[in-house]
Amino acid sequence: MRRHFTLNCEGSLLVATLDEASGTSGLVIVTGGNETRAGAWDGQAEFAARIAAAGFPVLRFDRRGTGDSEGENGGFRSSGQDIAAAIAAFRVACPQVSRFVGFGNCDGASALMLAGGAGLDGLVLSNPWTIEDETAAPPPEAVRSHYRQRLASPAAILRLLAGKVAIGPLVRSIFAAAKAPPAPGSLAQDMAAGIAGFAGDIRFLVAERDRTGQAFLGAWNKPDSRIRRCPDATHSYVEQHARDWLMAQVLEILRQ
Repeated sequence: MRRHFTLNCEGSLLVATLDEASGTSGLVIVTGGNETRAGAWDGQAEFAARIAAAGFPVLRFDRRGTGDSEGENGGFRSSGQDIAAAIAAFRVACPQVSRFVGFGNCDGASALMLAGGAGLDGLVLSNPWTIEDETAAPPPEAVRSHYRQRLASPAAILRLLAGKVAIGPLVRSIFAAAKAPPAPGSLAQDMAAGIAGFAGDIRFLVAERDRTGQAFLGAWNKPDSRIRRCPDATHSYVEQHARDWLMAQVLEILRQ
């Protein structure tokens, strides 16, 4: 069963949607960007329905100033109170739930990290947003990923051998790919500090064809056994294999 309700966040009414289920673990979805709780092309609504069908209740909400919610949109950096209010309402709406897991894609993941995990018991952090200068050149990880895909394409290799590829840009890209990752910016450092003391389960998910995910790998700049990569997946996991992979990753955390 799906139901809609409102909750209060510092004097503003937020609109939330609950997909009900009987499980004792529940999922809170934190949207990225200015996306509404339904997600692009209702992707998050569909995802929530699948998770609930597997037995776990799911709460989605519009933060202040987005979608159906009141208030001023302060962006992901100031959404900690919105997340806290949503979790508090989730606890009241589903008293049987004793374990709460947060899922965020893009700056929804960043918001959860900046909020120190928001008092949740587990975090699934997908393609965390670490980009501070959107006009900057792609990170070396993104360039390497691009050329790995190109070299796997027979058509691309034939174009190169036939002289149909401009050599100058190719050489510049090769040098860019060989560069060491840049030092983490202040946003990435703040995100790392935010979850440094988090005691629950954390899983980082990266769609390998996504520039945001590739930038995160470069900014994180360290081996981390909590990172999982989905081959040939784009930012919102729209591919069928990527949707199934994402579902499996989230259910694994919920079932722990």
